[in-house]
Amino acid sequence: MSDFLILAFLFLAAGVAAVPLASLAGLGSVLGYLIAGIALSPVLTLLEVDVVSIQHFAEFGVVMMLFLVGLELEPKRLWALRNRLMGLGGLQVAGTTALIFAVLVLFGMDMRIALAIGLILAMSSTAIVLQTLNEKGLMRGDGGQASFSVLLFQDIAVIPILALIPLLAMPGAHHPHGGEEHGASLSIVADMAGWQVALVTAGAIALVVAGGMFLTRPVFRYIAHARLREIFVATALAFVVGIALLMTMVGLSPALGTFLAGVVLANSEYRHELESDIDPFRGLLLGLFFMTVGAAINFGLLWDELFFILGATVAVMVAKAAVLMALAMVFRVRGADKYLFGLGLAQAGEFGFVLTSFAVSSFVLPDDIAPRLTLIITLSMMLTPGMFILYDRLIQPRFHRPVERDADEITPKGQAIIAGHGRFGGIVNRMLLAAGYQTTVLDHSAAQLDMLRTYGVQAFFGDASRPDLLHAAGIAEAKLLVVAIDDKDQAEAIVHHVHQTYPHVHIIARAMDRRHVYRLYSAGCRDIIRDTFDSSVRTGRSALEALGMHPFQAERTARAFVSADRHALYELAQLWKPDVPDTQNEAYVKMARTLMTDTVLGAPMGAYHERSTRGWTPPTPDDTKADAVRSDG
Repeated sequence: MSDFLILAFLFLAAGVAAVPLASLAGLGSVLGYLIAGIALSPVLTLLEVDVVSIQHFAEFGVVMMLFLVGLELEPKRLWALRNRLMGLGGLQVAGTTALIFAVLVLFGMDMRIALAIGLILAMSSTAIVLQTLNEKGLMRGDGGQASFSVLLFQDIAVIPILALIPLLAMPGAHHPHGGEEHGASLSIVADMAGWQVALVTAGAIALVVAGGMFLTRPVFRYIAHARLREIFVATALAFVVGIALLMTMVGLSPALGTFLAGVVLANSEYRHELESDIDPFRGLLLGLFFMTVGAAINFGLLWDELFFILGATVAVMVAKAAVLMALAMVFRVRGADKYLFGLGLAQAGEFGFVLTSFAVSSFVLPDDIAPRLTLIITLSMMLTPGMFILYDRLIQPRFHRPVERDADEITPKGQAIIAGHGRFGGIVNRMLLAAGYQTTVLDHSAAQLDMLRTYGVQAFFGDASRPDLLHAAGIAEAKLLVVAIDDKDQAEAIVHHVHQTYPHVHIIARAMDRRHVYRLYSAGCRDIIRDTFDSSVRTGRSALEALGMHPFQAERTARAFVSADRHALYELAQLWKPDVPDTQNEAYVKMARTLMTDTVLGAPMGAYHERSTRGWTPPTPDDTKADAVRSDG
């Protein structure tokens, strides 16, 4: 137990120390993690820690990342990427492999080994590139989309590469233990014929798709009834781990399986909740993975063959960049995006470690080549943040005018976010949709979501009081937030967080009563609607008409009451103190009594009628006060 705690503390402390410094220096979080791993390397060596085994565990962060990428990618958008996915991605893998293969054969290397090395080095780092593109806000650009297409194809291409590598084994080579050394992992296709493997593989993929479409809703709806966040998180993790395990058992890439599941769930109402639950684990595991990459560097071999390994690393990156730049011109990736595409994907990737290990166990790569190949992959990954810095500081400034590109497809993240779709928020949502605005609805009631889905209303399951969920729902890009939930404390917390963090977002909040109005006002909201106020005023107007008042005069009386009440709320909100009961707040009580005496608030019904028939206009706030708060029906 103590050994585990020591390792956990070392990795966490190293990340906490190195990543903020690297980010402040403009190096990015990835390079910070790599530096932290390098700094930890001597300590881990002294403790005789198996860094490679930790790295295999941390690689699950890549699996989680691709699940989250899939959640953001609707099937129709994936279909729209098919040309770049197959064309750009396929040509990159084929072109890079062919170029490296040709160079190695010219230097006298065996063709089978050269082909294996070419396939391994054709992979790029999905973890580093996607994380860096998202951090820098470059994912939505043409260069980011082209990079994503190539990375996605590479992840898919790992499957046929894993099938091809054993065919490149040296003649007469066999596993010393009958092929069971790496067979300790559970496999259900190990002894099957080719057609059986294909059938089982297709069945596993169909199971993932069908499960995502038909099983997740009832399962998550059942879990939602418990109203325990930790159970929902555990279910989300079990879902991802289970799919990864299934893919591994049938010989497929777990990253591909979870990506496919994410795409299937992209239109699910539970998408935002899943994203916010999985993302922290993804971040921690990716950070751990990058640290293990830095810690796994064989410095003894590096110093002994420094110039050769550095030269080979630079040669690989130049070769990949050349292929990528040529493809960028063919596929019309212009301007700064072309350089982003070429430099960003020039490194080798984390799947290279997996393929290298598999090639050694399959007797394709000799034992003396594998460590050098691993060093080349590691160094190229470490140089990647430098490539992005080069792009940011030298290349992008040369392109002052933004590059024209096709407009992004509309995503489910709307201009307005509505927290709560009950009797109050539902009417607001219907009005906005009828006016042509796109909304993102969040509701924490599984039963409510089922009812809404029956009528074709798109809503997402999630607790809007969670800042990470609001971020996943697109609060940073939204113009409006409507807080229509029943819980007063949660509503106040949402208003306070959004007001402080996203001041550009206009907040409309539902209040249950006058005291709730004051709390929301204190939290920063200036557009507060009491949910029963308007219906009460309309009832009062109907009562006046029933008692004989002319409808026109009844309407004027109602408007006078609303205006005076709005002014009174603003005045009292300035004096209200959350930690003092209203009746013990002397300034508040004095102002309330003054307002009741000097305005129509609390006056006899005859005064309303008398003043409204004389054309009386109630006192109204000045322009500053009118802009400061609006609390009417």
